[in-house]
Amino acid sequence: MSMVVKNNMSAISTLNTLNKNSSALSNSLKKVSSGMKINSAADDASGYAISERMRVQIRGLDQANQNTQNGTSMMKVAEGAVSSTVDILKTLKEKVINAANDTNTDSDRATIQKELDQSIDQINDNANVTYNGKYLVDGSHNSHVDATTTAMTNESLFSGTDGSTAFSDMKDRNGNSLNINSLDTVTISFVKEGKTYVTSMKASEGGINALLKKANGIKGAEGTFKEEIGTTSYIGKDIAGDAVNTADEKNALTIHAKKAGVSNQISGVTFSVTNTKGQVQKSANAVLDNFTESVRAQNKSDDNAISLQVGTKANQSIRVGLTDMRAEALGLQSSTGQTIQIGTQAQANAAINVLDNAVQKALDQQTTIGSVESRLSYTSSNLTTASENVQASESTIRDADMAKEMTEYTKNNVLLQAAQSMLAQANQSSSSVLSLLQ
Repeated sequence: MSMVVKNNMSAISTLNTLNKNSSALSNSLKKVSSGMKINSAADDASGYAISERMRVQIRGLDQANQNTQNGTSMMKVAEGAVSSTVDILKTLKEKVINAANDTNTDSDRATIQKELDQSIDQINDNANVTYNGKYLVDGSHNSHVDATTTAMTNESLFSGTDGSTAFSDMKDRNGNSLNINSLDTVTISFVKEGKTYVTSMKASEGGINALLKKANGIKGAEGTFKEEIGTTSYIGKDIAGDAVNTADEKNALTIHAKKAGVSNQISGVTFSVTNTKGQVQKSANAVLDNFTESVRAQNKSDDNAISLQVGTKANQSIRVGLTDMRAEALGLQSSTGQTIQIGTQAQANAAINVLDNAVQKALDQQTTIGSVESRLSYTSSNLTTASENVQASESTIRDADMAKEMTEYTKNNVLLQAAQSMLAQANQSSSSVLSLLQ
């Protein structure tokens, strides 16, 4: 090998190796200090892109999980308000049953009325509960609602019964006679806009159609009922415009309000049969008075349902429609603020069925809220698991094996020191040329 001084190739080659070792040591140091084997796109372009997308997904899943927890908190506020209303309705049912007892004087009923009025006012306060400034159960967050008409169905009467069937000919579902005598008196009591109306007829005068026609003739109650009642399995249309039928698909009597909407709703209907001695025919009443609200009256409403974003993609949401829990919507109060009256025994008796319908409406809303809470709980659990699994996948791509990286770091550190030592030796090799120049 020739002796040269201008180009020390040994030193240049060693320097190149030294630079490579220095770069490798620097990379090892970054991995060890950060705990990640991919610190930039230069380390692994495709791996970096994949792991970054996973990080975006993880953060989205975590935020969606936070959304579900916030949604659960909102639903709990709504549930608390409706639960309080249910408790109030339980008390009101107790009060009206008390008021229907003739051991009470009119003065006693007036006292009970004051309690009832205050409790109904509290129901309105409950309906105005808010979460983060949003009203929840005042009707402002309904789903899309077509205007619906009150429908009350009796599935205890014989399936062949229609509106013209005379009361004295009526039978129960099994075909047994109700034993209503032609001289018996049939009374209908109903509540509309907080006011109680009562009318009666002899059982021999006809059937329910005739009684409803007579009820529509009461001053102030004109146009309350459709006089031709339904006698098929079809009941009416719900808030979505879908047909509602009887559970067993068999014919049943259905009484409809004349018009749609809350202000035209029939809050409760009560039938009573008494004989010529004024005694209540309990067996007949148990069947004839078994009309339950099958379609609730609601006003037309745009879709204002609450949307809870519970996923990382667009439209991955849970929509929750909360119905109107104000006293008017529950049939306890008129649009002008008049509450149901229990000043007389007849009014108190009619109010019992009104309270039953109100309880059913409140329980239906409570069930809706509870089912949403349950679903949000499952959703949160699923999002937590998904985030954990994606995090594990991202860790596999990006996290460093510290034992391996420490081994690599130690190797590169030793190689760097060896290259530094050899560079010093290579630089010394040119000094031997000086002996030739002496």
